[in-house]
This record gives sequence, C-alpha cells and structure tokens, in this order.
Amino acid sequence: MNVGDELARREIAVDRARLVRYAGASGDFNPIHWNDRVARDVGLPGVIAHGMWTMGAAVDVVVDALGDPGAVLDYQVRFSRPVPVPDPGEAVLTVVATVGAVDPQVQTARVDLQVTLDGQRVLGKAQAVVRLPA
Repeated sequence: MNVGDELARREIAVDRARLVRYAGASGDFNPIHWNDRVARDVGLPGVIAHGMWTMGAAVDVVVDALGDPGAVLDYQVRFSRPVPVPDPGEAVLTVVATVGAVDPQVQTARVDLQVTLDGQRVLGKAQAVVRLPA
C-alpha cells in the first residue's frame, strides 16, 4: 500500500426495505427512518438512512478489499449530511477508499473514505486504521 493508492470503490444502494431490516437488526425504530411525515416534521427532507447503517456500509468496502474484518483496527467518521431514501426507489452512495498514510514501523495504514450521495459528502473525516497485509 502506498499513499494515494485507491484501495476500493463501490456504489451501495439503500431502499426502504433495507432500512426496515436494519431497524429490526439494530433495534433503532426511530420513525425518521420509516415515516415521511415524522421526518419532515423534524426538518428532514423525508425518511433518512440510519447513520450507523451508512457508517457500516462504508467500512464494509475496506473490509472486502482487505479480505479480513480483523484488519480494521480503528474506524471513525463525522456525520455531515443525512441520506434521504425515496419511496419508491433507492439512494445510491458512492464510497471511495484511498490510502492516506502508511506507518511501516507499526505495519498500519490510514484509509480515507470519501462517502457521497449525488456528489455531496455524507460522512466527513471518515478514516479507518488498518493492519498492513503480510
């Protein structure tokens, strides 16, 4: 891995059915994730994806590229913009994972994730520290 290398790139679709499944798995039944009226009443454009789903979907791109979920040592993001999910239809996130730094002494790399919806970042300062492959 070298600084500037693109590690992976993927488009990830999310629809209302996925939000329902995620709510069941996570226990997060906040109505902003399934009810347009409630979401709009609190100032959102409509139903939005769970932030933790977005965060997890993004890091999964890194996990798949490395082939080992245990290689991710640290992962942090800032939530910068909600992900509205239309009905009918889907929102499509674009995730680009790029090597931002390499520390050969401790055998780690920082992977910077650019996570966008329609060209606008939805996660800011999304970074994973990963163990370098042997």
